[in-house]
Amino acid sequence: QVQLVESGGGLVQPGESLRLSCAASESIFSINFMGWYRQAPGKERELVAAIISGGITNYGGSVKGRFTISRDNAKNTVYLQMNSLKPEDTAVYYCYAYLRSNDYWGQGTQVTVSS
Repeated sequence: QVQLVESGGGLVQPGESLRLSCAASESIFSINFMGWYRQAPGKERELVAAIISGGITNYGGSVKGRFTISRDNAKNTVYLQMNSLKPEDTAVYYCYAYLRSNDYWGQGTQVTVSS
């Protein structure tokens, strides 16, 4: 059972940056797929960014060019660097991992972008 713990959320103004972290309870070296999803009030959960074991990344259309996902296998941590934040980025952000045919989710961290 993999435990995922997110951190780094908060309240920022439009145009500012945040970095989210997702710390895993075990080595992420063998986790093929890790990603960040978000869910805004009244909306479905959507993929924000994903990274696979080979380092290939994929981004949701609304965040391309502004967000960057990365992983540090030595620290068992996945990051989401979010730049040029917009009010529409406001949501609860969840870390996700797919390992041994199981889905694992973190508890979520709130990101609010407001002036």
